[in-house]
Amino acid sequence: MRRRDFIKGIVGTATAWPLAARAQQGERIRRIGVLMQIGADDPEAPVLVGAFSQGLAESGWIIGRNARIDYRWHQGNAEAARAYAAELLALTPDIILASGIKGAIAVKQLTRTVPIVFVNMADPVGNGIVDSLARPGGNVTGFMPFDFSFGGKLLDLLKEIAPHVSRVAVFRDETNPVGIANFGVIQAMGTSVGLQVTPVSVRDSDEIASAVEAFANSPNGGAIVTGTALYTVHRDLILKLIARYKLPTVYNDRISVANGGLMSYGPDRADMYRRAAGYVDRILKGEKPGDLPVQVPTKYELVVNLKTAKALGLTVPQSLLARADEVIE
Repeated sequence: MRRRDFIKGIVGTATAWPLAARAQQGERIRRIGVLMQIGADDPEAPVLVGAFSQGLAESGWIIGRNARIDYRWHQGNAEAARAYAAELLALTPDIILASGIKGAIAVKQLTRTVPIVFVNMADPVGNGIVDSLARPGGNVTGFMPFDFSFGGKLLDLLKEIAPHVSRVAVFRDETNPVGIANFGVIQAMGTSVGLQVTPVSVRDSDEIASAVEAFANSPNGGAIVTGTALYTVHRDLILKLIARYKLPTVYNDRISVANGGLMSYGPDRADMYRRAAGYVDRILKGEKPGDLPVQVPTKYELVVNLKTAKALGLTVPQSLLARADEVIE
């Protein structure tokens, strides 16, 4: 049963809200570049684009009337992110929304003047994107998906739903500093409670398949999938492998659970994009990005798939079900 609905959107379009009446004839069209870390065909894309468009519309920005949005999709590929960042800047945008660390870094390396709002990027200070969370400085601000204690929360949830697990495979992008840091937190916490923690790279499909097969050869295994753009590229493969080897797994995105994963806990990404639209509005109206503090999520979602739990022979604790935002039956 759904307790919170995602926004339905259409990629590249926006609904004309009543606030459209505020736009005056002849009003200047402001150009917004958007560099997405997922693919245009990702099932989450319409949700995120729809949330961003809705947030803009609520502030009076109507696509085709006083705003234009140009999308590019880099799918976690650093080279593609750099190329698309250059393409977007060549269009002389008034502002750029960049998702993920690779997108934000790619844009910032090319401009110190065009305002940038990032989303879904952890540790922007450590990655040199902003000076501080409270006073970012420069031309960049944005929204973090979590702090580094988040990895420990995923491990807690795995142990709660599958207490027999003694070995944990952690899917992460080892080329991403955030992926490395997240793994470090999970490994340290796991070791402290007697769990064996094993990293699994999400770089290459053959590498993923062989790593999961090797891990699944021993009993009492479970898994954690950390947030990374490369995971979305290999999502279908990872879901199939985890189902084949019957590994209790905690994801950080609802899409995976809707497609058969056991459980997810993560930020409400649609809300993050909606809030980012609010920052875009404020900057287009004259505020400086460097004066707007970096924000953390205000909504997290816990989703449990009871059908998958039953297939794995797991009994979901009532305390966990009571906390869930959505239970898929």
